[in-house]
Amino acid sequence: MSSTPKVGCFGGFFTRRFKNRRSSDDIPPCRAVDQCTGRCSYSVTHDEASENCESYDDVNTFSPCCDFSYASPNEWWLTSETPPSYSQIQSIPRDSDAWKVVENTVDELDSQLRTLSLQIHSHPETMFEEKHAHDLLTKFMTSHGFVVTKHYLGLKTAWRAEYSQGEGGRVLGINSEMDALRGMGHACGHNLIAISGVGTAIAVKAAMQSQNIPGKVILLGTPAEEGGGGKVILLERGGYKDMDACIMCHPGPGFPHSTSVGSSIAMQPIEVEYFGRSAHAGAAPWEGANALDAAFLAYSSISVLRQQMKPDHRVHGIVLGKNWAPNVIPDYAQMRWCVRAPTYGELMAFVERVKNCFEAAALATSCTIKLKLDTPYFDLHQNAVLAQDFADIVGSRYGLQMTHVGTSASTDFGNISYELPSLHPMFAIPTEPQGGNHTPAFAKAAATKPAHAATMLVTKGLAITGFRVLSDNVFFEKIQNAFHASKA
Repeated sequence: MSSTPKVGCFGGFFTRRFKNRRSSDDIPPCRAVDQCTGRCSYSVTHDEASENCESYDDVNTFSPCCDFSYASPNEWWLTSETPPSYSQIQSIPRDSDAWKVVENTVDELDSQLRTLSLQIHSHPETMFEEKHAHDLLTKFMTSHGFVVTKHYLGLKTAWRAEYSQGEGGRVLGINSEMDALRGMGHACGHNLIAISGVGTAIAVKAAMQSQNIPGKVILLGTPAEEGGGGKVILLERGGYKDMDACIMCHPGPGFPHSTSVGSSIAMQPIEVEYFGRSAHAGAAPWEGANALDAAFLAYSSISVLRQQMKPDHRVHGIVLGKNWAPNVIPDYAQMRWCVRAPTYGELMAFVERVKNCFEAAALATSCTIKLKLDTPYFDLHQNAVLAQDFADIVGSRYGLQMTHVGTSASTDFGNISYELPSLHPMFAIPTEPQGGNHTPAFAKAAATKPAHAATMLVTKGLAITGFRVLSDNVFFEKIQNAFHASKA
């Protein structure tokens, strides 16, 4: 795992209206079974070559990274600013008794959740290595009356906490992320996501008990969002099959006291390997085939491709090698790339253009090439009914400003949103200038009291909306209608 590099974040933002996404039925089928993982693979091999796979629990890893900013830097909530007071707008009371139970429960959990957050933050663990967080969170959920399954579905750091009541009813899914970034710690604030999932699940449970609502709450501890696609693996293995809807949240820079229900973009990780032939660089270079030249040609070709890229497309990568020396023609070079586009359909078309750059470089240098397309991250499809309800709640009760501005980040929750009604609001925490996701400044921000306070407000909003999924038949019918309409 130590050899797995991190790909630098591609910041920026753009506004985008909701778009119809393709149905999961339109997604290309598995083209091959990866010989290293045994999982459905999107790999494409152009020449036979040996492959050294790095795996964890039979899962290949790759780092897509994310920047969840949804405002320009001059509009961010900065730590130096005096927080504005919350507005006192009153909403029409709906399920007011249950709402009070939710809010009281989150308030009662506040100090415990703060402790959990700091314990996770001070012990950062990277993808598929979230052992401390796994043990900490499963113990906490067990203590609050949930039936807990550790090491869920064969992933050693995944877990499931379930509470059910009565006969029948619907199933609400919630996600808690846990992984940190190598060398930066919790620079994406997943310690806050972890405790929000915990708080949401326990608060919904309390509301179900107080109102005698039948149903089930499932909280999944999902590893490896920063690379490896933990949620996609759990999805493939049936971890989401019982859920009627799934909700979670994510911190980032943004307007003071705000949330966003905009989309994120689709992302395809690609690993490229060039295989050449060694030779003495001074005595007989003509006998060699330079794999490093192939990598540099590919890099240059993609730089030229950027002139014809659409403004909302992204491609970025790095070059790796082994045992290089200036007097030896390199016989091997590796590259890792992230290709991004607003929707999965646009992404697949763009990926083909990027692959052409890789293959042309191999042809020009007489090298062989192996392309490995890892699990793609789909664009985030926010359910419009869930999003509006959440916006109404946090706006009217907690004075949070709502926006539909999207982010150029990518998340494996996007894949979940293609399969079932989903909600994934981003929310602002105060940080420093140039201190967005995946920076040391954001890691520092994720441990502050204002960040925790913002997380608790969003947690209350998620829990109230989540409770309505279980308790309100008309509301749930609208959620389903919106989901099916978005796939049409």
